[in-house]
Amino acid sequence: MKILSAPELRNVAVLGHNTVGKTTLIAGLLHAAGATTRPGKIEEGTCPTDFDGEEIERRISINLACAHVMHRDVRINFIDAPGYGIFSPEARAAVSAADSVLLVLDAVSGVEVQTEKAWKFASEFNRPVLFVINRMDRERASFDRALEAMKNRFGRGVVALQIPVGEERAFRGTIDLVRMEAHSHDSGKRVDGPIPEDLAEQARAQHEQLVELVAEGEDGLMEKFFAQGTLDPADLMPGLKSEVADRKIFPVLCASSAHEIGLVRILDACVAILPSPEGAAVEGTDKDGKPAKIFTNETDPAVAQVFKTVSDPFAGRISYLRVRSGKFQSDGTYWNSTRGIPERFSGLFLPQGKEHVNVPEARAGDLVAVAKLKETTTGDTLTAKDHPVVLPKLVVPEASIAYAIEPRAKGDEDKISTALHKLIEEDPSLHFQRDDETKEFHLSGASQLHVEIAVARLKRRYGVEVILHPPKVPYRETIKGKAEAHGRHKKQSGGHGQFADCRIRVEPLPRGADFEFVDDIYGGSIPRNFIPAVEKGIQEVRRKGFLAGFPMVDFRVILYDGQYHDVDSSELAFKIAGSLAYKEAMEKARPTLLEPVMNVEVSTPNEYVGDLMGDLSSRRGHVQGMDAESEDTVIKAQVPMAEMLTYGAQLRSITQGRGTFHMEFSHYSEVPHAAQEKIIAQSKAGKAARLPIRPVATGGFPGAGGRGRRAGLFPLWSCG
Repeated sequence: MKILSAPELRNVAVLGHNTVGKTTLIAGLLHAAGATTRPGKIEEGTCPTDFDGEEIERRISINLACAHVMHRDVRINFIDAPGYGIFSPEARAAVSAADSVLLVLDAVSGVEVQTEKAWKFASEFNRPVLFVINRMDRERASFDRALEAMKNRFGRGVVALQIPVGEERAFRGTIDLVRMEAHSHDSGKRVDGPIPEDLAEQARAQHEQLVELVAEGEDGLMEKFFAQGTLDPADLMPGLKSEVADRKIFPVLCASSAHEIGLVRILDACVAILPSPEGAAVEGTDKDGKPAKIFTNETDPAVAQVFKTVSDPFAGRISYLRVRSGKFQSDGTYWNSTRGIPERFSGLFLPQGKEHVNVPEARAGDLVAVAKLKETTTGDTLTAKDHPVVLPKLVVPEASIAYAIEPRAKGDEDKISTALHKLIEEDPSLHFQRDDETKEFHLSGASQLHVEIAVARLKRRYGVEVILHPPKVPYRETIKGKAEAHGRHKKQSGGHGQFADCRIRVEPLPRGADFEFVDDIYGGSIPRNFIPAVEKGIQEVRRKGFLAGFPMVDFRVILYDGQYHDVDSSELAFKIAGSLAYKEAMEKARPTLLEPVMNVEVSTPNEYVGDLMGDLSSRRGHVQGMDAESEDTVIKAQVPMAEMLTYGAQLRSITQGRGTFHMEFSHYSEVPHAAQEKIIAQSKAGKAARLPIRPVATGGFPGAGGRGRRAGLFPLWSCG
């Protein structure tokens, strides 16, 4: 494989809504360029970039994957990104590693939810966008309708670079609006020729729109346009390429990936219009923590960043790199500046789906992979040791759903932990942690499907089967009144007996005060060495609660009197007496349940605000305010955690996938009486939060919550 420099490369992230044919399109592009011997098909599991077992079985893309083609002496590195919203971190990673975006739409559906999200990712990273209206052969396909929707949503910079020859089953080719010539696809052969007469007027009108838009972008081109009334292709193409790179123009192509119509023209456009990595720059920090800009220049020190990690059953850990500057040798040793450790390379290769093409060297601007790095993970920066710059990692989105997880077979806890940590290396948006409050292990992700895929991979790859449950809500118990109580433990069993007597008062404390023990003994009614035993006995039983088995908090115990026996009293006896006094006090002090209340922020398009306000109110939520942000509104509310367990699925349903939310722990508040009775009954019946999961059409049964501010509280409950 020839080693190429930045001007001979194009790095293109392929994004779009799910089911628009992105993976099939890439398979067709590889075949059209001669990189594969036959076109891949989703239903046959032969697409090069969908090779994971779960992807083949479910017929959806789950991970980003790379493939490359040579076309007109340029290597195009494609990054196939999943279309489902729950895998949007993969799409963001693909855009961050690429220099441009190929945004694919369906000719029937037009602009969809993930089309808009992909557009936002491209805008976030300032990447040029080339649109492809795919599946032009479908029934009810309409290029004009899709193009109009794109202009309405993304602005007048969206302009046709082609128009179709025929639509639906009659789709057979495209018309190039730059050179004004037709490219037909007849009986499997491509035929170039003049524009059909019935399309000549439409082509002329679209050509004029393209020329005028390009001329507007540069003064020199505008002068030529006014002088000539048009622009020649020799002037039009450089201007078009420049304005695409500046995100002033967003060209639109059309194709049918299933029938491989228009695919060569897409490759032509990637080479001729999309920018190379040459001159691209990223911001980082040097060894002193000061800002440093890294340019794509192969004569500079070596810098690369890992944008994806894959666990291969044969090759081990595979790290996908975007080389930002310098050169990397296949047998070199480089410095992981993120972790401060050296890493030895054992070979570089170009990924072609699951296949590998070995290369001796990778230069600035290229996308390559390396296997078996010991400590390096996604987001880490690899550099020359004497140039330890660090590039910023992508922010991993918070989970929006959490499950309690337990092994199906006893003794598999360690196997689960090891296997899940390998999965998390691949997919950092998965989270796995033990909840100290409920003593459960939690696996959390973007949706029920996300977690189910992780569980399926556990079984397929590592032979570990697990059971999922909705996580428990960490309720608390407290008291609302004051009370006095007497605890007396007396037992005679021959020889030394057991005797202890204590009297306590209990009173409520402010929220968040937890527990306070006050020694108010005077006159030696209880010896000093036995007083800690009373407190210990109360501490042990308060953690088991009184009403429903949840920890008792926010109360004070005052030990004010008692009795002891010189021979029969002991620490154990006073510990038991303290627990008896606590139980009697709780019966008198009006115990009640507390529930965690979350600060919730919901970001939604304006048209859904009313529906979401009503839904939050139905969840016992209190709206605190709203902030306007361009076309979106952020609703701020406080809602009980128990009411948010299914919120992720409901939010997606109401907003058609356009809404997001985040929440974090705020405070504890008393549970309404009717709800208390239900919780207590469930606890006594042993059913609290232990129902197995059931499939839900909307994609989310139990939900997630917010990350607690206090140590050890809600370690996994955070959502986005």
